[in-house]
Parts: sequence; C-alpha cells; structure tokens
Amino acid sequence: MPEINTVGDRVRDIRKRRGLSQKELASRSGLSVSLVKKLEQGDYGDVRLETLHKLAIVLRVPTSALAAGPDAAGPERKDVEEWAPVRRALEGSAEGEPAEEPTLEGLRAAFTGVVPLLVANHYADVRALLPPLLRDADALVATSVNGAEAAARQLRSQARQVAALLMSHTWQFDIASHAIEMALDDAGDSLTAMSVIDEQCWGLIRAGRLAETRELAARWAGDSEPLVSKATRDELAAWGRFLLRVSTAAARDNRPGEAREALKFAKVAAIAVGSDFVLPYNPWQVFGPATVAVIQAENAIIQDRPEVTLAITGHLDVRSFPVSRHYHRHRLDVARAHVSLREYGEAVDVLQEIRAAAPEWLVQQRYARDILASVIEHRRTLTPEMRGLADFVRLPM
Repeated sequence: MPEINTVGDRVRDIRKRRGLSQKELASRSGLSVSLVKKLEQGDYGDVRLETLHKLAIVLRVPTSALAAGPDAAGPERKDVEEWAPVRRALEGSAEGEPAEEPTLEGLRAAFTGVVPLLVANHYADVRALLPPLLRDADALVATSVNGAEAAARQLRSQARQVAALLMSHTWQFDIASHAIEMALDDAGDSLTAMSVIDEQCWGLIRAGRLAETRELAARWAGDSEPLVSKATRDELAAWGRFLLRVSTAAARDNRPGEAREALKFAKVAAIAVGSDFVLPYNPWQVFGPATVAVIQAENAIIQDRPEVTLAITGHLDVRSFPVSRHYHRHRLDVARAHVSLREYGEAVDVLQEIRAAAPEWLVQQRYARDILASVIEHRRTLTPEMRGLADFVRLPM
C-alpha cells in the first residue's frame, strides 16, 4: 500500500474506512462538497486547522491524524524585514556597540522597562529595544563571574523568551525555536525553566503542532505537579498553565475528554491561587480563575458551542486581566461566537473594539482574518467600516 503523505490522502483514506461519500462528509462537517473534492485531489492549497478540526470530528480521529504538516503559513515579508535586527541580536551579531560597559543593574532596569511595553502590546517599541538589550546581556554574561553571571543569565533567559514570543507572534517559528533553546540553557531555576517551556508550548500551538504541544505540556505538568495544600502561588501557576496548554491543544486536536480533564485540574490550581496575578518569574504572563475561564470559552468555540462562550464572557470583568492580550484573544472568540450565531454586526463591533485597543496585536491575528472573512461571506455589500477593517487585518482580496 503506498504511503499516505498529503492531507487529501489522509482524508480520503479515513473517509472510505468510515463508509462516507464526499457529499456525506461535506454535509456533516459543514463544508462544501467542492472543498472536500479539491482537498482530496490536492488542489486546495494550504488547509487551515479549523477546517481539519471540522473533518476530524466527523471522521472520529484526532485533528493531528489528518495534518500532513504544521498549520503555519510563512511570515509576512514586512515582518521579516522589521524584525531582522532582533534575529541578528539572537544570533550574537547585534549592530552597534554599547555606549558604556553594561552592568547587572542597568540590564535589569532595561528589561523592566520593556515589560510594560510588551504587556501594552506596543510591539514596535519592544522591537527597537530588544536588540541592544540582547547585545548587552551577551556582553554581561561573557564578563561576569559567579553569582553575577547567574543573575545575568537569568535576565538573558527572560529577554530571549520575549524575543521567542514575538517571533512566534509574527509567524517566524524557526528563530523562535532557536530563542527558546537558548533561553532554556540560561534558565537557572525550575520556575524560569517552566516559563520557557510554557512559551514553547504557545509557539507550538500557534504553529498548529498539536500532538507535540500536548505531549510536551503533559510531561511538564506531570513532573511539576505540586502538593496543592503546601505549594506556593508561583508553583501552582506554573503547573496550572501547563494544564491549560494541554487542554487547549487537546480541544483543537479533537480530544474533548482530555481537554475537560486538564481544565478540571487547572481550575483546582486557579481556585488555590485565589485571583489572577502576574507571574513574578514571567511578568508578561498571568494565571488565575479568569485565565482558566477564557480557555474554557476558547474550547467551547472550538467545539462549536458559541452560546457557552458568550455565557462565560458575560461573567468576566476586564479588570480581571492584568495582561491585556489574554483578554483580546478571548474577545476574538466572542467575535467568532457572534458569527456562529449569525450576529455579524456584533462580531464586527468586537473586532473594531480590539483594533482600537491593540492594533499591533490584532494585525498579526490570522484568526481575526478568518472571522472577518466569514462576516463578509454573508454580506451582500460591505460598509466602509468593514472595508477598512479588512484592509487593516490584511484580509486577502
């Protein structure tokens, strides 16, 4: 039997095993017959993870069983060019020389100044500050000894994590993976190491590498599981975030039982910490009950239960989100829920709200493009507002 290499080969083979025609598969998955035919013939081009998830539900297989490769298109050329100085700095070839010899206090102050810009989604500002920060961190590590070297490595690990996050954010996964490897090498304690792996899991999810994410996060969740009654908030948060990564990956991979189980234990950790808080060892991330709730809402929209997503958002307070991008990501799920319920005006209103609050974040969200494309598909004419939004999120013509 020839090896099955493409997505279309996998879909066709499993469809036949299930005794379904192309028409039946299309009808049950909510897709067009022409799409299924083109997919099986290899004429469809890049297949989105959302499409594979719909097919996987009907075919009763994990989403990853259908995927021939990661669900990640390449980065935009503009982003590659703009982020080139950060890439060079990660490779140890940052441009320019420091005005003075870097010190641990100066490096710590510089990194402390970057964090609020990152949290506020001011990515252009972070992009300008990261190259000299990484350059100075390299120089300080090279010249420090004993405890000073360990502290410098700890700061460099955090700076490399930020770089990895933003490289994944702009779909530059190869360099993000390299940054993660270097950040892990610098991690001097278990919480920092867990922070690095947490960022790695997010990048893998964004790249569509679901099985790899689930296995990595589950292994680290198992290894780091604390005794809840004696654990610190930081330990509970690190464990809880791995459980959320497991749940997210499992939900997207059509493993609803695993998603529910991981979320159940994440709720235990969230109840134990009491309220959402910024992680001291990873000050651009957060954990607590609201963080768990938005993952529950995200899983619901993946499982086509938009009413559950909207019910959850009705009980959330924006003040519960110390890191705003978590709230904005949840609002995209709310927009998708409105589209599923044919409330297209409400969906556009949510997208405009996010655009006003976090434009640099929204422009990199291909999820936002998918949502707006669904709105446009059901509209005979577009308002100037919709046309402007389509141009802003780079929706293809």
